[in-house]
Amino acid sequence: MRLVMVRHGETTWNAEHRLQGHDNAPLSPRGIKQVQSFASFAKAMAPDHVVVSDLGRTRQTAGLLGYGDAPLDPRLREIDMGNWTGRIKQELEAERPHEYLAWRAGTFTPDRGEPWADFCARIVEGLRDCLRKCNGDTLAIVHGGVIRAACHAFLGLPPSRVVPVTPGTATILSFDTADAPTARLEAYNIAAVAPDFDAPD
Repeated sequence: MRLVMVRHGETTWNAEHRLQGHDNAPLSPRGIKQVQSFASFAKAMAPDHVVVSDLGRTRQTAGLLGYGDAPLDPRLREIDMGNWTGRIKQELEAERPHEYLAWRAGTFTPDRGEPWADFCARIVEGLRDCLRKCNGDTLAIVHGGVIRAACHAFLGLPPSRVVPVTPGTATILSFDTADAPTARLEAYNIAAVAPDFDAPD
């Protein structure tokens, strides 16, 4: 069975390099085009089950992909960034370079934010529940941090070593069973257009 994780299209906050977490911003015009260009690819994968994070940007992406009626799962939300929500990435890198790098590595939590270990635990629980609901492929419309957490939990990749996925791209993991402890990486950051390897979180 395969888990196909699609990151939502670029939002207006992504375009400004603002950290979003549980907050919301609508898809930018570029983000809408990213999702529209990916729609035929998503349909061609013909998933048996579709699940969507309950945040606005993923719901908007699901609608554009033709899965507006798919069930929502709050466990698949982006990591809660606490007091860093809305902050600009470059400003944080300049003001708090060590803290920012430690956060990327999963070893620092901003005030009122969600610890990396807690985030990974809820993501794993949510994704495994999705996999148990079908025998074929699951399409999960999620966030960049969710994909990073899945790569950490199922592939053993440290979060600091995972390049942020481009909005509107897919990452595919293959599992022997829904409860298999590890997965195989089939594809990372694939899209109908050239990926952006400097995409903001």
